[in-house]
Amino acid sequence: MGLVAEYGIPCEHLPLVDVATAVPDATLTVELQFNHGDRPPFHVYATHDDHAAVERAFDDSTFVDRSVLVGRAGETRRYRVRPAVSMETLLGDHLDDLGDLRALATADAIVERIRVTPSGWVQTTWFADRAAFDAFRSFWVRNDCFSLRRLTHDGDPEPPGDGLTDRQQEALRTAYEMGYFGIPRGASLDDVAAELGVSASSLSERLRRAQTHLIETTVASTWPPLPDDG
Repeated sequence: MGLVAEYGIPCEHLPLVDVATAVPDATLTVELQFNHGDRPPFHVYATHDDHAAVERAFDDSTFVDRSVLVGRAGETRRYRVRPAVSMETLLGDHLDDLGDLRALATADAIVERIRVTPSGWVQTTWFADRAAFDAFRSFWVRNDCFSLRRLTHDGDPEPPGDGLTDRQQEALRTAYEMGYFGIPRGASLDDVAAELGVSASSLSERLRRAQTHLIETTVASTWPPLPDDG
């Protein structure tokens, strides 16, 4: 039976971690195209209220050769990033066996989501079976770079709120504890933003995304379809 795992890879040498460190308030998610040679392009979704800062971080990154803006939606921008170096070159001095790293690229697994943080990557991956998961986990554990967050069988229902980013969870928790969702409100959006050290517009975007995700994963699937006006 297949497995779905969410796990952290706390390794500061992973691609784009220097970008996340330079702009810690940005939310960065990545899609990889592994079939494009030893330097596959990265598709990076960056959510932030100051994209000039994100683009400066791309320019300063030792991993990035070139970044191109290819789309935008609200505070989210999509970039195509061309690596300056291969993953093996970037990580070669920090991992014990590059051959095993190459083998992971051909494992019976599909990486669904990669979130880049200042401390490393957080990934959600589908594994064909327990053996595929164990091979992946053993490599990163051996390199002291693995932290399992969630492991379920495919087909199992996900708990409410699963899939929220750390920053979204922090924003919801802080807003709730400060009384932002209370009636009457015990704190304003500006109050919560000041507590978190972010702008009010960035916090508003973060809360909207978190609330939308909660609705989609808890109640939206039970709603009856809208009537066809046609």
